[in-house]
Amino acid sequence: MRGEETADGTRPLNRLDPARVRATLGTPELTWLVERLGSRISQGKALTGTLRLTGPTPAQRRAVETLLGRRASSGAHGGSVAVPLEDLEAELVEAGVAPDLRAAVELLTGPLADLAGARADEAARREAMAQAMGRGRHAGRDWYEQWRAALAADGTLTRLIRRGEDHLCGQAAAVLGRLPAAGAPLPVLAESVTGDTKALSGTPLATIVLRALAHRAGWAAPPDGSAQRRRLWEGAGVVPDDLSSQVLVLGLTGREDHVVADWLRDAAGFGIPFRLTLHMLALDPLTPDASQVFVCENPAVLRVAATALEGRCAALVCTEGVPSAACHQLLAAASAAGATIRWRGDFDWTGVRTTNDAVRRYQAMPWRMDVGTYSCALGQGESEPLRGRPTGSEWDGGALGAALRDSGRAVMEERLANDLVEDLRRDRRPEVK
Repeated sequence: MRGEETADGTRPLNRLDPARVRATLGTPELTWLVERLGSRISQGKALTGTLRLTGPTPAQRRAVETLLGRRASSGAHGGSVAVPLEDLEAELVEAGVAPDLRAAVELLTGPLADLAGARADEAARREAMAQAMGRGRHAGRDWYEQWRAALAADGTLTRLIRRGEDHLCGQAAAVLGRLPAAGAPLPVLAESVTGDTKALSGTPLATIVLRALAHRAGWAAPPDGSAQRRRLWEGAGVVPDDLSSQVLVLGLTGREDHVVADWLRDAAGFGIPFRLTLHMLALDPLTPDASQVFVCENPAVLRVAATALEGRCAALVCTEGVPSAACHQLLAAASAAGATIRWRGDFDWTGVRTTNDAVRRYQAMPWRMDVGTYSCALGQGESEPLRGRPTGSEWDGGALGAALRDSGRAVMEERLANDLVEDLRRDRRPEVK
């Protein structure tokens, strides 16, 4: 390459001349050189040392000789050409073609990503996410750590980083830190953490939080559909919608004199199941008029009781799985008024978990949730395998939980329906287990 001089006899060392760069390095015979230089730049490597091309064509060898202004050096057997990068850069600068080798290469290739820098940045952001989640109030609990591990294992954390949404992990930890809540509306929870009332409604943040709540509930998979999402929110004390949050009751009446209490009295008198919404309970607060309130998990049990007992059923509340916010509000009112809450669920991990929670919340008395009842029911037919995350039965020193683990089988509540109905007869005083 021949250098150019300015009018005062000096060479323009900081000049980038696109036409001369293309003429010097942009020929097809030097494509290999430009590509390898671009790869070095992207990887954060210095443009120093020597690049070699093994088995060059005669045209490629001539191009290197023209570029360096001298005969190209060869490998030990003459089967390669070598380009000393410091010499090449000095030629480009001295000739006024480019201020440095990188500028010349990027003119030909376009701006090159700093892959090494990107990897370092991604690692730093991943560490920041880990620290944000590690500061969460529930850090160290099994379900919380399972959630964190799952986000890392399935690539969610990487996707969040590359979409520029890594801040969502810190927000998710903050949301979870407010849970369980005491009937907080979902928009209020969202606004209190993020400043956006809609941040937990069908958003990536909502998906991340719900995955954590699925682990908390012992589910084997994230929620599928609006009904499951609602169950998870309500199970954490959050009210997604005060109309969709409902509780099914039978034989339950209220002490108040208002329209909802009137409806309940009529339904109880005729033995008709009745659905209360959280909206009703907010408009017309209700105090159950019963010394005992029985709680079952499955609507089939309530349906059998309605048919068999008609208007003679004790106050019965059905959770229909994980209790809703409406269910908790009703039972909290009953407990505060002095009623004994008699609680049962399926003989599975969810049933054990909800019973533990009821004992803590309401000082509930487990209702036929003992090892003897389980063992007897287990021998009455085929039972499905236990699923979900195991947990201990806190009310009996872990005896029922141990029996479930030993058998590995679940028994649904419906198998006990006849015994449960007998306990619910108003005209008898059973000795409830």
